[in-house]
Amino acid sequence: MQLEFHHGLLAVLAVAAAAWSVAAGAPDGSSRAPLVVERRVPDGGIQPQAAVDDHGTVHLIYFRGDPSHGDVFYVRSTDGGTTFSPAIQVNHQPGSAIATGSVRGAQIAVGRNGRVHVAWNGSGAALPKAPSGVGPLLYARLNDSGAAFEPERNIIRQAYGIDGGSTVTADGAGHVYVVWHAPASGEKGEEHRRVWVARSSNEGKTFDDETAASQPSTGACGCCGLGAFADSRATLYLLYRSASEIDRWQVGACVMSTQAFAEGPSGVLTGWETQGQVYFGQIDSTNGQVSHVTAGPGPDRTRKHPALAIDSEGRVLFAWTEGTAWNKGGSAAWQMFDSAGRTVAEPGRADGVVPIWGLVSAYARPGGGFAVVY
Repeated sequence: MQLEFHHGLLAVLAVAAAAWSVAAGAPDGSSRAPLVVERRVPDGGIQPQAAVDDHGTVHLIYFRGDPSHGDVFYVRSTDGGTTFSPAIQVNHQPGSAIATGSVRGAQIAVGRNGRVHVAWNGSGAALPKAPSGVGPLLYARLNDSGAAFEPERNIIRQAYGIDGGSTVTADGAGHVYVVWHAPASGEKGEEHRRVWVARSSNEGKTFDDETAASQPSTGACGCCGLGAFADSRATLYLLYRSASEIDRWQVGACVMSTQAFAEGPSGVLTGWETQGQVYFGQIDSTNGQVSHVTAGPGPDRTRKHPALAIDSEGRVLFAWTEGTAWNKGGSAAWQMFDSAGRTVAEPGRADGVVPIWGLVSAYARPGGGFAVVY
């Protein structure tokens, strides 16, 4: 696993721009609001991705339909997720999204003025077709009124060849970044894959041509997802599976791993999976190094798809799946930590609740505590 902290990339771009149930009670056993609640994805959807804006509104996207060619939906909540708004379909092209493999699903980001941005790997039914018939990388943003999404657009202009997942992140200054990995022009093989970033400086109205963010020597795991996060200081972090660095994993299989980010009072945390275990750690914003690495507690080694959330007090909820695999659902699990990294309450678990191609998401509830969505 390699973390890239790109001073050079950011400098160049700057020049160009100028139904829920209680999962855990209060630590003292009282009847106060639970620390963690469970919530099912609305409408029987899968692959939830949640984000909370500065006003405490919860924004949630999810997938419905045939895993090879389905649709993405969006809902929001002003009461911490107890109730959600009617669903809005994100993709205008029916069946243009994909869920197969879990890593390829839609990703959400909330940027300036609470605008929602969504990116997803195009399915076999998606248009426009790229060279050699490969699918596009689609992006859509919520319109000015918040009532619908603008028609999706293909972001890739040159770096085609998506396999694993893409992602999107945004900051409060109006920058939006769509990120993916694909081979360099004319090349094939994972050793020639690079991470590409398409940047917008006007809240997603337009995007610059993609720029290579990773070094040619690192390669990238073709079937794995990757993470991107723009923090409150407009620093961009990228996390992807490569050959070395944070956590080595030599394996002759398609690991299809995913990553997570969250920002709190102490800075930015990131989460990842290696050899069936999930971890999270603190990123040093000056050099991109990860420290204070913490593993998910317990002996299970079928863990995947980490999710992170941090509340205003610096408490952390770390969630993940157990037992999920190709065409196989599993369970949701989580552990809460205080601001000093000590565990709070017992680990949580919900057996058999994660559907096929599903995963979990987590967020800090504006009224206190956390939610795990599956």
